[in-house]
Formats: sequence, C-alpha cells, structure tokens
Amino acid sequence: MFKNFVRTDNSPAQLFIRLALGVVMFPHGAQKVFGWFGGPGLEQTLRTFSEMGFPVWSTLVLMVIEYLGSIFLIMGFLTRLWAIGMATTITICMFMNHVQNGFFMNWFGQQNGEGIEYHILVIGIAIALTLRGGGMFSVDRSLTPDRRKGGIIF
Repeated sequence: MFKNFVRTDNSPAQLFIRLALGVVMFPHGAQKVFGWFGGPGLEQTLRTFSEMGFPVWSTLVLMVIEYLGSIFLIMGFLTRLWAIGMATTITICMFMNHVQNGFFMNWFGQQNGEGIEYHILVIGIAIALTLRGGGMFSVDRSLTPDRRKGGIIF
C-alpha cells in the first residue's frame, strides 16, 4: 500500500506544480504558526478559529498541513498526503468564506471580499498531485519501488 502511495514518475510537470503549491502555501502556514508575513501567529490563530467554532485539534491540523505540509510538498515527501490535506483545507475555506463573493479575486477593491478563483487553482493542482505524485526530484520518487513505472495510483 505504501509503495503505491509514494509511486510517481519522473515528470518535470509534477515537479513544477508541486513547487508552486508548496511555495504558495508556505506563507499561509507561517502566518498562522509564527506570525510571519503579517500573520496572527499561533495564539491568535487558535483564538480566532475557536471563535469561529473550530476545535483546537482541527486548527492545529490546518497549521500542520499549511506549514509542515508545504515544506514536505516542496521536498516531494508524501506528496499525495499533503496535496489531499491542502485540497481539503482550501475547500473548507472556500465554502465558509469566499463562495458568497463570486468567482473573481478582489483585484480592484470593488467587492466585499475575495472570490473563489484562487481556491479552484489550488484544488486543481492538489488533485493533479494526488493522481500523479511528486514527479521529478521528489523524495517519493526515491522511494518508488520500480522507478521505471509510476503515475496514477487509482
């Protein structure tokens, strides 16, 4: 089972989308965990999410996915696990906070909030990584039993 979970091919496309998603998600996690990039930090994040009705454990899982998951995704370690986690967290965020604002981001400040176009991109990238794995230069690739094969696990 584990060997199928890490199986991947040597695709440079998977490398680029893996790096893109990891680099984009890292600041989101660092904001929540450390307060970097103008974020609230650990205590305020826990407080804010608690006020929204989330149990502490779920907020901690979110922070692990966004912070550690982004680092491991950049490395290509357990790519599918982190991609599924990111797709799940961004989907929850999208439905709770952004669907009501329509499709487009708030580029010109004329909406009450951000739309869902960013979320759709993250979900699409995460699905591609879940289907194909980490690709070229991934730790998963080094764990793939038969490196000549790879790809879709389903």
